[in-house]
Amino acid sequence: MGGADASPGTQLANIGNMPDVQPDAAPESGLKKKKKKKWPAILLVLALVLMATGIFVGLRPEPSTSAAEGAAESTLALETFVVNLTGSGQRAYLRVGITLGLARALPRKQAEAVPTALVRDTVLSVLATAQPEDLLKLEGKRQLKDELLKALQDRVPQLAVENVYFTEFLVQM
Repeated sequence: MGGADASPGTQLANIGNMPDVQPDAAPESGLKKKKKKKWPAILLVLALVLMATGIFVGLRPEPSTSAAEGAAESTLALETFVVNLTGSGQRAYLRVGITLGLARALPRKQAEAVPTALVRDTVLSVLATAQPEDLLKLEGKRQLKDELLKALQDRVPQLAVENVYFTEFLVQM
């Protein structure tokens, strides 16, 4: 009989513990729901802040630069040039990236306004005359920039090129 009494007692003890376990589980699931509700709100605020920052940066006026400061108003990036160089009896190559500094902004329809073939031909003509030994020196690079600038101003005056920037420069001998 002691075993029979223990069996119903055990069932009662389990039933008695069940309500204690269930109320503890309910607050945990309530806490999880509260945490889940905070994340979407935080993500929404973060997204709004990022969008506002993007709009501010996108609509911010560009700082104006004057020709007296030596800075160009607009730039035109050209494709990379690779040229064979003739020098001291050995083969040499020049790989150069060039961006042109322009006195005025290009029109929206840039493809119609820029005579790309004439610009590339002018640059290639000047690069082909360069000596590899000279290009290894700082003064040689400056001289090449000056020659490019003068040639572009003479042959393509409608672009109003003010400066030549090397964005990549590699001489292989």
